[in-house]
Amino acid sequence: MSTATLLRPRGAQDLAARLARSAAVTGEGHQMRTEDVTGWLAERARAHRFTVHRVPLDRLDRWSFTPGTGDLVHHSGRFFAVRGLAARIGGGPLGRWQQPVIHQPEVGILGILAKEFDGVLHFLMQAKMEPGNPNLLQLSPTVQATRSNYQRVHAGSGVRYLEHFTEVPPDLVLADSLQSEHGAWFYRKSNRNMLVEAAGTAIPITPDYRWLTLGQIGELLRLDNVVNMDARTVLGCLPLPATDPDALHTDVELLSWVTAERARHDLDVRLIPLAEVDGWTRDADSVRRPDGRFFRVTGVTVEAGNREVRGWSQPLVEPCGTGVAAFLFRLLDGVPHVLVHARVEAGYVNRVELAPTVQCTPRDWEPLPTGDRPPFLDTVLRAAERGTTRYSATHSEEGGRFLDACVRYMFVEADADTAAIEAPGGYTWVTIGQLNSLAAHGHYLNVQARTLLACVNSGAVRL
Repeated sequence: MSTATLLRPRGAQDLAARLARSAAVTGEGHQMRTEDVTGWLAERARAHRFTVHRVPLDRLDRWSFTPGTGDLVHHSGRFFAVRGLAARIGGGPLGRWQQPVIHQPEVGILGILAKEFDGVLHFLMQAKMEPGNPNLLQLSPTVQATRSNYQRVHAGSGVRYLEHFTEVPPDLVLADSLQSEHGAWFYRKSNRNMLVEAAGTAIPITPDYRWLTLGQIGELLRLDNVVNMDARTVLGCLPLPATDPDALHTDVELLSWVTAERARHDLDVRLIPLAEVDGWTRDADSVRRPDGRFFRVTGVTVEAGNREVRGWSQPLVEPCGTGVAAFLFRLLDGVPHVLVHARVEAGYVNRVELAPTVQCTPRDWEPLPTGDRPPFLDTVLRAAERGTTRYSATHSEEGGRFLDACVRYMFVEADADTAAIEAPGGYTWVTIGQLNSLAAHGHYLNVQARTLLACVNSGAVRL
């Protein structure tokens, strides 16, 4: 057999064009109109019984505080635990702290099935309830499951469509990468983000699933709290082409800059017993800071008529305020560039990931002097009055672990006065194509940056 018969192109030659066609189809797809999606979500909410009630942490069923360490754990030893974390990042008083953290070492699957209808790729999206969602049901990936869930530790039903991601032929995988979750609330958590084609396969569809084009999802990303975080992170990893052959910095320069940022930070992070976390208190209802800043750990009981288990209880992390995640962008010689921040978070696997220009909860910074506030925060907060907001929508974070964790995601137009080409330390300008190239690999873009990239990839925002 000749060598030539063994070789294939290194990439799918037509995939980028197929994704672009899907992004261009808005308004109506194979199965439903975009304007009907929110009504469908409301109908699915009415079709099942969904309730969420707060309960004291010591009354959570099958959860308990471990004697000695005080860690909050599930009786199975699986799912996740709330432990303590001690972090030292550089010097100074702001570089040392302790906090509760979610420890979930197993890797979950976030997977979306894709299939062509009338020559246009559609994505199989789920109306999924999560107890921490402010509106309970949101548009979710085809499969969104931790290993404990799909291995049925809860003794419930199996995860629908799971086999398309665990038993998939390699030639049907369109995208596949390990990506981080929130480094401020998780300790070294990763999920497998997958886009898989269901070519030539009949997919039975239940009432809780619908096929939508990429363009329809983009339209829905302009609405508050419709597309959930797990769907957004997968859409932020799409293998889209680089439409910007030129950039302020070459790809090698960008990778070298990221490597240098990871190397320069003196970082010491370790898990400690939750009972030993300094500056936090535990009462009947929560683990919290006495000053009410940052977040608290609280408990809920849940009823969900269409989940693998119909009822359970669990702890959730509840932020103390609405966050902001914003990219400043500028056209440099006609090419859109966004200002990324090489952000250190205690829970990252690789110390630093590229984050939006601004990523914080503003109320947490109100007690501090102006000079200690995050760079560019005031530029973002004043964008509406200046008329420089290109995109703004509120999206909630992962509702299976966070309660009402809402973030205002934004693209804000900048100029030489608000954001110079010579960026301050820890910041640099990159193109959307460069972000997409990095998103194909794990642990380069954080989950907030991937949400904003998904908004561009789906057409929700045009820079």
